[in-house]
Amino acid sequence: MSTEPGPLQVKLWGDYACFTRPEMKVERVSYPLMTPSAARGALEAIFWKPQVLWRIEEIHVLKPIAYASILRNEINNRQTERSARSWASAGGGFDASANRAQRHTLALQDVAYVVHAQLELQPGVDDHIAKYRDQFRRRVVRGQCFSTPYLGCREFSASFAEPGPDDMPIADLSESLGPMLLDIDYATDGSGRGTPRFFDAVLEGGILRVPDRFAEVS
Repeated sequence: MSTEPGPLQVKLWGDYACFTRPEMKVERVSYPLMTPSAARGALEAIFWKPQVLWRIEEIHVLKPIAYASILRNEINNRQTERSARSWASAGGGFDASANRAQRHTLALQDVAYVVHAQLELQPGVDDHIAKYRDQFRRRVVRGQCFSTPYLGCREFSASFAEPGPDDMPIADLSESLGPMLLDIDYATDGSGRGTPRFFDAVLEGGILRVPDRFAEVS
């Protein structure tokens, strides 16, 4: 019999969200709901400690899926700290108007989710997990966060709170979503290189059930 405590829950909602499908190379097209990696990022924004990590179990969709088309100006090349230091010492700068392109984003509009997740201790940590679970609950009740959580893109900030009794998934919402990012298996040499791990995502009764970490696409 499992002794694992019940999952922690938090409600996340916002006016817009974009959880970009990886096969879209230029223009952003969102999955129809929050991805596990985005949910983990939002939870880490609310409560982050080096002693623990988050494991997402389920994502409940509370509102009908609605899309919004957004056209934005973006720069073509990523700017680096090294470039900024060079401009500071040798002069010059970056002309955004000469390196700008209009890109289309197919985002989600008026979204709300309940995320079910477990906190796990990192290897070598001897603390009791209940200590961190209680800290997370207190932060949610008080509206405190480590940094502002967001829904896929940083400009789409998220509100959060404890779920209420009426926050139920949409029962008639079911579809196959295709491959979805689960996590990234980073190299142990500190190089920052990583291997993405995907799973076949299926939305059933308004609920996305997330497999164990590092599951492979069959």
